Amino acid sequence: MHLSLPRRGNTMACGSTSLWAGETSWFCCGNAWGPCSSAGGGACGNCQSSAHHGAWPNASQACWNITRPDLCGENIPRRGCGAVMNVKHQCSGATVCITITDCGPRTKDWCGEATCCNGTCRTNRVLDLTPAAFSAIGNLSSGKLPVYIYE
Repeated sequence: MHLSLPRRGNTMACGSTSLWAGETSWFCCGNAWGPCSSAGGGACGNCQSSAHHGAWPNASQACWNITRPDLCGENIPRRGCGAVMNVKHQCSGATVCITITDCGPRTKDWCGEATCCNGTCRTNRVLDLTPAAFSAIGNLSSGKLPVYIYE
């Protein structure tokens, strides 16, 4: 029996069903604040800043209680550790396949924050990407990107 495993950057495994749209920012996994390193495990225990990983604000009930995207009007569906998402930059169309490995962002802290391009804005941080994932679709110095999220 031959098993076909998803490869890094392979969008075929990510799906194309629309899940959400909003802002994404980037973060360092676990305790690696400041200059990023590959250290840190995040909420799922396997978050690595150098991999295409992400943090979702409804990865569990405990996560939801911290991030509270509902306070910004975002009733984001639950997707736990290991969920795979395809993240598409709204402006450039660049995509990256990620695996959820952490809880975040704390959406309630950025209610109403907007990132725009081509006359269309996305509001509220609904996803954090590792530096490796973020730089696959945008420039780290931009800090935030408007994105579409598919599963």
